[in-house]
Amino acid sequence: MNDKKILEYLQEYLTPRRKSLFEKVLAQRTNHLTVVAQDVYQLHNTSAVVRSCDVFGIQNIHVIEEKIPRRIDKEIAMGAQKWVDINRYSSTSDCVQKLKNDGYRIIATSPHDDSVMLDDFDISSPAALFFGTEKDGLSEEILKEADSTIKIPMVGFTESLNISVSAAIILQALTSKLKSSDVKWQLSDEEKAKMLLKWTKKSIKNSEQIIERYLNQ
Repeated sequence: MNDKKILEYLQEYLTPRRKSLFEKVLAQRTNHLTVVAQDVYQLHNTSAVVRSCDVFGIQNIHVIEEKIPRRIDKEIAMGAQKWVDINRYSSTSDCVQKLKNDGYRIIATSPHDDSVMLDDFDISSPAALFFGTEKDGLSEEILKEADSTIKIPMVGFTESLNISVSAAIILQALTSKLKSSDVKWQLSDEEKAKMLLKWTKKSIKNSEQIIERYLNQ
């Protein structure tokens, strides 16, 4: 029994409104951009970034917990953790290598003078956007591995923003830029089908037992 048949069966348990919502959200999802949070100290900040990923259509977030293992605060994430894929790493190098192997450019967020301005950032090829700790920013390891650095224009006395605010600003700007470009940023049909099955399972109570009964018919 293939996943397509299982999905068709499970969708009988969904309301038309829920099925329509899934299709609408999937049409705006992307893996062209992905987000990485490195050893963020405040739990609510990582959770807020997860929420921003969902809001702006980023399907995957990568969380490096080399020094500070943390869970997602469900109240801050407001359910976003159900719909966004959270990939965890205990090693920065493992995360960087995985993303490089998957074809992503490593993009560090940094206020340094030599960073590319947000509006000038090239979105033509896949990019992994790295965000660092509240106090110290990204590690030297990430900055050395980075293919490029990006910054938000700031004109005040303060030279930094909270990580969750930075992530929201950058994601809003870059996803808007993507959608007005000729870049093929959408999920593939295969990726959409995989996500649809995953979301459908999460939406149905005892879905695994329902699938088991269906397969044993």
